[in-house]
Order: sequence, then C-alpha cells, then structure tokens
Amino acid sequence: MSISKKMNEFAKASSWIRKMFEEGAKLKSRFGAENVFDFSLGNPDLSPPPEFDATLRKLAASDAAGVHSYMPNGGYPHVRAAVAGQISKEQDMSVTADEMLMTCGAAGALNVVLKAILNPEEEVIILAPFFVEYKFYVDNQGGKTVVVPTLNDFNLDLAALENAINEKTKAVIINSPNNPTGQIYPEKDLQELGQLLDKCQEKFGTTIFLLSDEPYRKIIFDDYIVPSIFRQYRNSVVVSSYSKDLSLPGERIGYIAVHPEIADKNELLGAMTLANRILGFVNAPALMQRVIAELQGMTVDTSIYARRRETFCALLSRAGFQFEPPKGAFYIFPKTPTDDDVAFSAHLQEHKILAVPGRGFGMPGYIRLAFCVEDAVIARSEKAFMQAMDSFK
Repeated sequence: MSISKKMNEFAKASSWIRKMFEEGAKLKSRFGAENVFDFSLGNPDLSPPPEFDATLRKLAASDAAGVHSYMPNGGYPHVRAAVAGQISKEQDMSVTADEMLMTCGAAGALNVVLKAILNPEEEVIILAPFFVEYKFYVDNQGGKTVVVPTLNDFNLDLAALENAINEKTKAVIINSPNNPTGQIYPEKDLQELGQLLDKCQEKFGTTIFLLSDEPYRKIIFDDYIVPSIFRQYRNSVVVSSYSKDLSLPGERIGYIAVHPEIADKNELLGAMTLANRILGFVNAPALMQRVIAELQGMTVDTSIYARRRETFCALLSRAGFQFEPPKGAFYIFPKTPTDDDVAFSAHLQEHKILAVPGRGFGMPGYIRLAFCVEDAVIARSEKAFMQAMDSFK
C-alpha cells in the first residue's frame, strides 16, 4: 500500500459524513435534488450579512503597498485588538490583542494549541458525542484521545470526567453549543468542571488546559446564554471561527484567545505563534483578517435557524422520534428506534432522507440531522419521516 497504514485507518474511521455525501449525490442524480431530503452536512446555507459584502469589496479594492504581504504569524495587531474587544464582552473579562492569535479557522486553532501543549502520549479528554475530527487533531500532535461519555441529556458527567483524569491528562476539550447535539453546558456545571480541574492539577502536580471550541456561540435559541469559560477556570483557552455566525466556512478564518492569567502565558503564546508557522498555516488569510476586524458582533439572521429548529422539532415529534431539543447550533440528535444507527440510516435513505449515524460522533443509537437547509426541504420531509418510522421493523 502506498499510503500510510494510519491514514488508511483514519479514512475508514472518518467515512460516515463523506459516505452520506456520496449517497446523497447518487440519490439526487436518480430522483432529482428536490426529491431528496439531505440533512447530512453542517454547511451553513445562509448568506453572510450584507455588511460582509460591502466590507469585502472595499478592502479588496485597496492597492496600498503590503496589503497582501506576510504579517506577524499571530495576525495583524489591529485585527487581534478588534477581536479581543469582542472576546472581552463574551468572556466578561478584559482580553488584549497580546492574548489573541488569528488562525485558519477553529480547526487550525485547535491544531495550533495542541501542537503547543502536547508531549508524546499525553492525554486529551473529549466528550461523547464529539465533533468527529477531534481524535485526528490530537493524533496529529502526538497525543492520545480519551473519550468520556456525557449524561443522557448530553450535559457534563463530572464523575466520569474525574475518573478519566490522571497524571497524563493535558487537556479537556468542550464544545458548547455542541455539534452534534446542540447542548449548551450550564454555568453551574462549568463552575464545577473548573473546580474539578483545579483539584486534579493540585493532586497530580500538573497543568490541565480547558479548550473551549465555540464556533456556534452566537447561534442560540430561547434566550439561552453561553457562559464565560474564562470566568470558571484560569487555564482555559477559547478557539473559534467565523464559519457559522458569519457563514464563512470556506474562508478559513478563526482565532485563539487565552485566559489573561493562564499558566506560563508568554511561553504558551510564543509556542502557539511558532506552531501557527511550522504547521504550515504561516498566518491566517490576510484579506479575511481585515474584513472580520470590521464585522465584530455581527451575525447572520439567526432567527431563520430558530424557525427551522421549531419546524423540525415539531415534525420529528409527530413522526415519533425522541430527542433533546437543541439549545444552539443547527443540529438535532435523535435516538434511533434500534441500537443499529447504521441500519436505520440506510432505512432512511430508502425514503430519500440523508442523516449521519451517531457512531460517527462516538455515540451509536443516534443520528445527526442538520437543519441548515431551506425551510421547504424540512417541510417536504415530514411525509418521508412518517413513512420511515411507520415502516421500520
């Protein structure tokens, strides 16, 4: 075999979303795209805010010297300052440009942080169900992933977390609002998590980082609030992007923000800046950095996602699905009427419905449905969901 054994195994393990994409293409070719109900991809369908287009045109028209040159590896200072101002509001704590790095999306941000903190075989805890790429990011940087389950409602299982933490634990990754469940961890739970990590640091004489992956922070429903991570734990890092709240996933623009009092702050920031370069990102895209600096606090019209969530939840309830209504993001994670979520996903395909099996997110017995699709697609799918549930044996 010409490719590495590891990448061959990774390709098999990460195949569920890709497989659904391929199956969707076949179904659409056979039956017509309008007759297929594709809820498989978390690809935002809303256009960016109109201010984005205006800002992009203005800045792209500039012919000033150096606008397309390299900048500091951590990003333009004025961009980091603008983002720091917004982070200060979200985290209820003063954050400066010196505590920020601009990155190639949240994925790039996570890889940069993990590259900076991990020694070989050190452990990173992730919570099931989890974003499928986390395992690969940890492996990229020589670490070992430890999967810890959440509670039945997808909230933190602090007892399970405590049992998993040991002298090799270097970080815990949380994702709230969560992909694939839409859960938002309550402030009380995060306070207790911070207290637990403090206790474990003292017990083992180590530093344990809390990495909060927050690309869905601004897509929330029913007046829920995403609590500040910085207020709960000193050794915390926020990574995020503008892929979801500004609908810019293809532009690969994100950031890292570190707690102002994090352990060994200067060394950590220096290591992350170096990692940004040597991982091959070099720097976040220059034009997009300048654009988002002028769009802080703006989002797409999240009321559209809220409307779709209400429609979809009502539809799935009528069809007989059991699920926790999402508090944020744009996914629903229903239980399947069998433990074999792969078999049920195949059954849904017979009714021209595309869903991703929960085992792809570390939790068999569920499916993920993404409602970042047109309202009409959701509405037209009701009959198919009804028939699929009624006919499943």
